[in-house]
Amino acid sequence: MGQTSSGRRDVIADRLLGVAEFSHAHWFFGNLYEAIVKIPHRVAASEASRELPRSPFGAGSPGRYYAPIAPISAPAAIAALVTGWNHSSSRGWLIVAAASSTTGAAATAYLLRSINPELFFSPQPLDETRRKPLLKRWYRIHTLRLTASAVALAAIHQARTIRLRSHP
Repeated sequence: MGQTSSGRRDVIADRLLGVAEFSHAHWFFGNLYEAIVKIPHRVAASEASRELPRSPFGAGSPGRYYAPIAPISAPAAIAALVTGWNHSSSRGWLIVAAASSTTGAAATAYLLRSINPELFFSPQPLDETRRKPLLKRWYRIHTLRLTASAVALAAIHQARTIRLRSHP
């Protein structure tokens, strides 16, 4: 019975790592794209209109892209850590993945609650003197988020690679 339970736990851990890797790749490359093409500058400066409301899920908002998958990133990494804890060869990578993922999730929560409402979803765009410092702070936090998602993705990939190599 212990062998079957352990085997089932391994299957669950492997699947969770797959979900975590996919969701973190989605998160990392989406965040990278956002930074490169300066999506925040465009969204923060856009006027509200019937076609493009200034809302978290309005047309043009990255929220529509992230909402379906982003909420599972940190829980998947943490669950992979819990279910894969018995494998000492990948445990360190799972710890790094869960910690990085949690850091990125915390940075995202900060942005969503403290900066995004005023910067992106006020009824009208802020004037340049108010918008510029908020964008600067947004990009600083975004850099932390981007780094955390990259570290989590690399650690998850390493843990998956170790686990895949160890399967007969």
